[in-house]
This record gives sequence, structure tokens and C-alpha cells, in this order.
Amino acid sequence: FGTFYTPNITPDPDTGIGSWTDSEFLVAFWAGLSPEQENYYPTFPYTSYTGMNAEDLLAIKTYLFSLDPVSQPNREHILPWYLSKQAIIGVWKGLFFQRGRYESNPQRSDEWNRGAYLVRHIAHCGECHTPRNFFGASRYDQQLAGSGPGPHGDGAPNITPHTGRGIGNWSTRDLDSLLEFGILSNGDFAGDSMADVVEETTSRLIPEDRKAIVVYLQSLPPLVGRNTTNEEGPD
Repeated sequence: FGTFYTPNITPDPDTGIGSWTDSEFLVAFWAGLSPEQENYYPTFPYTSYTGMNAEDLLAIKTYLFSLDPVSQPNREHILPWYLSKQAIIGVWKGLFFQRGRYESNPQRSDEWNRGAYLVRHIAHCGECHTPRNFFGASRYDQQLAGSGPGPHGDGAPNITPHTGRGIGNWSTRDLDSLLEFGILSNGDFAGDSMADVVEETTSRLIPEDRKAIVVYLQSLPPLVGRNTTNEEGPD
């Protein structure tokens, strides 16, 4: 759709988020709105963050505000003229944005619910691993079934427990090794964007959270989607 530049999220009061209130911070993640009530493009994954609770989001804000402020103005996105209008983003959100906090499933264990919360919202795994429609919205009927090439040219594999196309043949230990060390079930190492995810995110999780993620992923319905070698699977 174009080129999107990430904004300054240091606590600089003029070019960053240093002047944001707690309420404005929450609204950005829950509703995709800036303090000026402008719609954010969903390249900022508020479509997943909307499920996070206030306590966790404000913990993120506390961390960000502990960093050194950097005075650096944001760059304008490079987009076609028809995507540069606020009304267009508002229409997109009206059609595809499902806002609301995560609600625990009472039929599932606390561990499963923790895994669901991590996968769906905090780690926002579906932003890469779920295919998108023509308008760039996630296809929720194919949740985590793999997607085509992203901005860096690498596809995201099917991480549902489908035996032939997903992670159905992976053991619990295999999945934990991937999340902690980036080791695939065949002994190779995860590459491309997933290598960064492991290094910066999943390897830093406490063991209980990694286990919760594995429990949740293994409980999902198996979908054909794409396979783990990033080859196209049947629709």
C-alpha cells in the first residue's frame, strides 16, 4: 500500500509521546486513535493490541517514559493519494477493526487463557502469520494459517497444528526450543523476521509464558493454509 515510517515513541514532549496522558496512551492501543483523535493506520497493530488490559499497557508506558527522550520529528508516510485521507482509514476500521479487551474462556485453563492472551494480543502473532484480504485486513477464518511475503519478502508459515502443513508433527519440546532458541524441528534455525522475534521477544519470556503459548497453539483447529517452508498451500 505504500511506505510507512514508524514514529518517535521516546518521551520527548514535542516530537515523541512525552506529553501523552495515560488515557491517550490507552486509546491509541484500544481504538487506534491519536491524542488529536486521528485514525492510525493498522500498520500500528492496534488491531491486536486492542485486547490488552490497562495494567499491561500502562506498564509499557512506564517503561517507554523511563527512556531518554530523543528530539526527532516523525516522517510522513509515502502513500497513494486515496490512502492519505482520514475518512478512508475510518471506513477501513468500520469494516474490519474488532475492538475490545480479551475475555477469558471459562471452559479453558488459566494456562490456556494466558497463552491466548499472549499470542493474540501482546505478541500479536497473527499480524504476520494470518493471511490478509485484498484490503489488508486479517482473514480471521484462517487465523495463524500462514501468509504470503511481507514487507521484507519473507512469508510467515502456518503455525496451526495441521499435520502436513503446519506444526502438527512438532512436539512440545520442539515448539519451546523454537521460542527460546530459534531452533526448528529439523535442527535448522529460524531466519528472516522470525529470528528477530525470537531474539528480541520470545527468548526473553519466562518459561511459564512460553509453555502457555505452546499449549494454546497446540489446541487450535488445524488449518491447511501454508506450510512451514513458506511454499504456497491450497486456498
